[in-house]
Amino acid sequence: MFSSSGELTPREVAVQLLARREYSRAELTRKLQQRSFQADAIAACLDALQEQSLQSDERFAESFIRSRILRGQGLIRIKGELRQRGVDKETSVTALENVEEQEAVDWFELARDTLARRFTTPGETPKDRAKRERFLATRGFDFEQIRYALSCL
Repeated sequence: MFSSSGELTPREVAVQLLARREYSRAELTRKLQQRSFQADAIAACLDALQEQSLQSDERFAESFIRSRILRGQGLIRIKGELRQRGVDKETSVTALENVEEQEAVDWFELARDTLARRFTTPGETPKDRAKRERFLATRGFDFEQIRYALSCL
């Protein structure tokens, strides 16, 4: 996988990365920039990888969303992390719709399950209850989902 000069090309580095897991275009751009590749070479490489369906922000987003749901994370956090990884809003929305449809995601039940894995009671004192609320809020669940999850314990 080495070029004739013994150095890896941007494409070779990107393919090695993509062989391990999906990456967004922005993540690959950052990784290739860290390797000191030229911006035009990176753009050309990533355009070619997209044309060949070796890199896809849509596929990355769907895979990312599924993995975060399995970790017990809520919609707010998932959207924020997708944004941090350079996935545009339109791609995020489409990927979320696809995953929610395919997996029949119930965010209220996910919040309840996530809370039940960590705590056995809704909290005897206001301090305990606040701790559980913060736990779910940092996981990315909204107020209604948190209230539902606490009412089910």
